[in-house]
Amino acid sequence: MAAPKVAVVGAGVIGLSTALCIAETCPSCSVMVLSDQFSPNTTSDVAAGMLIPHTYPGTPIHVQKQWFKETFTYLFAISNSAEASEAGIHLVSGWQVFKNTPKEELPFWSDVVLGFRPMSEAELQKFPQHRFGQAFTTLKCDCPPYLLWLEKRLKATGVQMYTRKVADLWELHSECNIVVNCAGIGAHQLVGDEKLFPVRGQVLKVHAPWVKNFIRDGDGLTYIYPGIHRVTLGGTREKGSWSLSPDPGATKGIFDRCCSLEPSLRGAQDIKVKVGLRPSRQCVRLQREVLSQGGVKLPVVHNYGHGAGGFSVHRGTAKEAARLVGECIAALQGSSSRAKL
Repeated sequence: MAAPKVAVVGAGVIGLSTALCIAETCPSCSVMVLSDQFSPNTTSDVAAGMLIPHTYPGTPIHVQKQWFKETFTYLFAISNSAEASEAGIHLVSGWQVFKNTPKEELPFWSDVVLGFRPMSEAELQKFPQHRFGQAFTTLKCDCPPYLLWLEKRLKATGVQMYTRKVADLWELHSECNIVVNCAGIGAHQLVGDEKLFPVRGQVLKVHAPWVKNFIRDGDGLTYIYPGIHRVTLGGTREKGSWSLSPDPGATKGIFDRCCSLEPSLRGAQDIKVKVGLRPSRQCVRLQREVLSQGGVKLPVVHNYGHGAGGFSVHRGTAKEAARLVGECIAALQGSSSRAKL
């Protein structure tokens, strides 16, 4: 068969990294990315982009760890290259603190991040409300820079990008051989996934260049994540809320909670409020499906539902999605060669 045509729907960190993995692992493919929103208007642009995994209850831990390790290894190499600044990827050290000692003192990812250890008594004096803590170094992807860097890489490999709203995956059957669904929260409507729900997140992006270390409350609700130019303060987790309008009460709550962890933030300037809808479900949907109408078949690979943990596993899930696309291509080539016999 001629060069297989692959359409990736979605241009957040999952869509762009999946398209890049497909282009890298299948150079003979013709790949295009379709999305009604590109950076800086994606959910990924609101995210802090920190590599601290969130646990998916419906996905085996060894699979989640593999996704995280592949992502960490990939980004660590970029952080050690001349492209680190343009890609917005940097190492950041800090603390995760707990009011009570967690059941799991060693999370599954503790040997993937760098230098993971329990905090000393002296370090804990900085956090009088907290009794236990973990210190480690991880990676952060600043957005929009990282998404723009991915777009640049895609263009260099010949991937075409189009601003277009896809209302139904089937509408692409005449334009491509395989569709990859990376629509994030858009998959709720696009494929009618009732297991997918929004978890609304509101964050503040502030100017506070003196803040160099991340601080995360173990409950995941309060966090301070320093980027190259701005510090992300969070956050909220509002399950089932579709509202993209900033909530002034939440803004005050976030700011006050973060200042209680890092009092110097009272001097933060140029506070911008951002809202995003995390595409959440019990497990990431990463699987093949074949749509068919009237005897015509359209292979689809789904890769969405990463919730609050998309940046932490994006490269690992993109590699798996690219492998599934390879299976679809092999199946198509098998059926086309059988058709010739």
